[in-house]
Amino acid sequence: MSYAVKEIFLTLQGEGAQVGRASVFCRFTGCNLWTGREQDRAAAVCRFCDTDFVGMDGTLGGRYASAEQLAEAIAAQWVGPANNRYVVLTGGEPLLQVDPALIDALHGRGFSIGVETNGTVAPPAGIDWLCVSPKAGAELVVHAGQEIKLVYPQPDAMPELFAGLPFERFSLQPMDGPDVVTNATQAVDYCLRHPQWRLSVQTHKTLGIR
Repeated sequence: MSYAVKEIFLTLQGEGAQVGRASVFCRFTGCNLWTGREQDRAAAVCRFCDTDFVGMDGTLGGRYASAEQLAEAIAAQWVGPANNRYVVLTGGEPLLQVDPALIDALHGRGFSIGVETNGTVAPPAGIDWLCVSPKAGAELVVHAGQEIKLVYPQPDAMPELFAGLPFERFSLQPMDGPDVVTNATQAVDYCLRHPQWRLSVQTHKTLGIR
């Protein structure tokens, strides 16, 4: 299997339970809830996405012919000690492409693997930190994992719908955009009243890093 990749880069995880952790991000092209083109946003299932996952024109973007080739490109970006290697497979929707061969190739290079998914595609075995971000109007097929990270508010995907699922961490993230201040205030209030949920802030945007 070949892999279509938008970009690969070293950064600090900016949100969720792993915030602040040195990570190689591998962003795959494509998503099943939006084409990524602005002209299609109004008709998309997910209309608030703030990520460019179209094409293969980012840093180290391109088509990788094998899992070994892609894993080697990811490993080449790591600059710290080998015992703390961490990679985030994201998108778009990474589970459209992530397969057992890639999981094995990354583990073989000492990486702990995080995946950020919308939860509509069943994951392969072996993911170390599975973070699910449900989207209103999309059928959730992944009902367990390490973290559920819910963008808030979504009128048809409120936290109460997911509070009973067997996740280790429940993160509530204010929806970015013109109403971000109001959304953040509401998210803070919700977390205070429902302490099962912890506030997730997009610190990478505040810091101006990728």
